[in-house]
Amino acid sequence: MLVPYEWIREFVDIPADPNEVSRRLTMIGLEVEGTASVDGDVVFEVNVTPNRPDCLSIIGIARELSAAFDVSLRIPPHSVSGGQPDSDFTVDILDHDLCNRYTGRVIAGVRIAGSPEWIRKKLEKCGIRSVNNVVDITNYVLLEFGHPLHAFDADLLKGKKVVVATPDSFRKTLNSFMHEKAADRADSGTEARIRTLDGTERIMPRDSLLIWDAENPVAVAGVMGGAESEVTGHTGNIFLESAYFDPSSVRKTSKGLGLSSESSYRFERGTDIEFLEKALDRAALLIQEIAGGTVHKIIDAYPVRYRAVPVEVKYERIRKALGIALTNTEMLGILKRLDIPSEDRGEDFVVLPPSGRRDIVSESDVAEEIARIFGYENIPTTNPRSPLPSGHLNQKFFTMHRIRGTMMKAGFTEAINFSFMGMSDLDMIKVPEADQRRKVMALSNPLSQDGCLLRTTLVPSLIANLKYNLDRGMTDVRLFEVARVFENTEERLPKEEVRLAGVFYTGRSPSLWKEDVRGFFIAKGAIESLFCEVRTGQYTFVPCTESYLHAGQSADILVQGSRIGYLGVLGPDMVEKLDLKKQKPEIVVFEINLEPILLGSSDVVQYAEIPRYPSVERDVAVVVDEAIPSSRIQDLIRTYPSHFIADVSVFDYFRGGNIPEGKKSLAYNIIYRSKERTLRDEEIEELHASIVAYIIQQTGGELRK
Repeated sequence: MLVPYEWIREFVDIPADPNEVSRRLTMIGLEVEGTASVDGDVVFEVNVTPNRPDCLSIIGIARELSAAFDVSLRIPPHSVSGGQPDSDFTVDILDHDLCNRYTGRVIAGVRIAGSPEWIRKKLEKCGIRSVNNVVDITNYVLLEFGHPLHAFDADLLKGKKVVVATPDSFRKTLNSFMHEKAADRADSGTEARIRTLDGTERIMPRDSLLIWDAENPVAVAGVMGGAESEVTGHTGNIFLESAYFDPSSVRKTSKGLGLSSESSYRFERGTDIEFLEKALDRAALLIQEIAGGTVHKIIDAYPVRYRAVPVEVKYERIRKALGIALTNTEMLGILKRLDIPSEDRGEDFVVLPPSGRRDIVSESDVAEEIARIFGYENIPTTNPRSPLPSGHLNQKFFTMHRIRGTMMKAGFTEAINFSFMGMSDLDMIKVPEADQRRKVMALSNPLSQDGCLLRTTLVPSLIANLKYNLDRGMTDVRLFEVARVFENTEERLPKEEVRLAGVFYTGRSPSLWKEDVRGFFIAKGAIESLFCEVRTGQYTFVPCTESYLHAGQSADILVQGSRIGYLGVLGPDMVEKLDLKKQKPEIVVFEINLEPILLGSSDVVQYAEIPRYPSVERDVAVVVDEAIPSSRIQDLIRTYPSHFIADVSVFDYFRGGNIPEGKKSLAYNIIYRSKERTLRDEEIEELHASIVAYIIQQTGGELRK
């Protein structure tokens, strides 16, 4: 909004130069974004926030400055003396919720001509071109008082009637008070058409508010007048309008038509329903002085009266909120300077927001008004005194922290991806149709089709991360992600699970030493370290069921007998799909449901006494069917009924040679120890032999020769 400095000074004696006025306006919440010199005057460009429509006028800005500098405010003369008796014009408001008040005056015998130079110059400084004296006066009062007005050619309003209504409401009442011609037209259709002042014919929505004469729409309420009733050089009598229209209705109509104006800008934010009468009188007075004519008495339809909603405020809470020791009298004095009525009640006071300040609805709003005028720069800066609670992080948080730390110790870097995926991601990893991961939840407003679903698995995102890095020449990629997945359960909210997923790839590059450990076992070792860190119970690795992994280099992960995830090398067809075949990569992926681990984790650490007696080691190598997993034989040894078995580990796997086809050789190292004494060779030999016999019996295997 453009505000000339000299125009403000007509209403308030500002004891400051333009630079200080600019600074003070900014400090009280009316930011001055720039200044310009026009005809020796300084014009401020003021950014008025949407909640302060009362400042969209010269008087509104002057009122703020009068409060800031604590000087009196002068309102320009606006009383119309005398006035002819009521004219033959009538006003009817059919939609009271969209138009709470409509006032008007007939001014007869006006002379349309050019405007005086002082009006033209003020309008030009504010960016408005001059049209004629009557139209210029309505624009002048719009800028001065902040309330939009509109002048109709009274002789062009049929039936000397003004009706405020939507097209539907207008047509429903035609038969009761309109003549037969209009009623016939109402039956012809539901469209309302009007040619606005910009020369465009517009079809009006059925719920838009219009101003009608006895037959036709003559203005779009709050937006723009109609060309059929505009004031021209032939106009002799005018009907001057000043009304209050519902802000949301004006905004909806303005946006729907793609039509904006100075009037709609103010009506959309809310005008002053009480002050509009003064604006009407001010314009009528100026028209009478400049264009002549006889002013008739006001026509005022006011079906929905403004009632101030009291706001109760406690003095002490204002002081605590602002951190300043203002007295009760100082607070009430600031509100008085802002023309905001208030009533002292001892420990508190009641504010009655004026009709132009509908933004004041709570105690916080009152505190803001007091702080603005007192001066934000005058409020001392202090450190908060409220002690923050120490808080206690739960066990789940600590477990998650240990999980991330363990993966980083293993050389992995954490990745963070969006929680979205597409159905093509599930197709890529060959998820079966009946799989739980197919129970997806679609987004109502996705960013793209590739991310239109909530993730049910983390692996596709990490594979995409891997490909991104490989395409840029990275030869060592170790990424992990801890995030939630979402399963559609047909309930209001999806089922959520916290998952850990990872991808591992190390390219072949020249090195001083040879590393023979396969990526599968490096990733498996990281997972086993994780289970050890969070003290997970018994876990095992069994043949995998995931179809997109290499059949001989993959495993399902079981904890306490339940599958919680999988680990494996991407199958050759998957590598080919990803266009990575030329690099011949061994890509290992894994995904683990962390919910059982988080629920079963404990911060209790159990310590054991260091063994006092020596251990005895024995090895056993058995030939069994290839289908029997090594973990099964380990479990057989661990669960054998003996207190002397301290540990068991597999140290050799062999196939081929003298081993029959379909068979494999597995060798285990068993450690025996007693907590009470040193074991004797003969009892260990007997125990070891019985364990070997038990393994052969349970597996149908034989000792390797």
